[in-house]
Amino acid sequence: MRRKTQKTWTWLLRLASAGIMLQTLFFKFTAAPESVYIFSSLGMEPWGRILVGVFELIASVLILVPRTTAYGALVGIGVMTGAIFMHLTRLGIEVQGDSGQLFIYAVLVMGSCLILAYWQRSSLSGIRMREH
Repeated sequence: MRRKTQKTWTWLLRLASAGIMLQTLFFKFTAAPESVYIFSSLGMEPWGRILVGVFELIASVLILVPRTTAYGALVGIGVMTGAIFMHLTRLGIEVQGDSGQLFIYAVLVMGSCLILAYWQRSSLSGIRMREH
């Protein structure tokens, strides 16, 4: 039962993290005013917006493929670390009256990716579990 429960949770976390990242791609790749504002505020428009979008796309695809979930989670952790850092240092929790929604999404994706990376750590090449 435990294995089935973890498998269900793994898929829920995969869908949640990839779903959030894929949903925000639309805004990044179409140069939505909110995305342009954010990346302009950071001095990273347009190259940063597009680069972050590409990394989110890569992370999402890797997360959704069971054999590469751990790698996608690691990419997601990297991208969300940057997003959370920028919210805490330069953007603020609330951006353009969004009530902190983008920040909350970043935290949710970060948490999901951390759990996925931990649960799938044995699939990372070069990392071997110690046998006691």
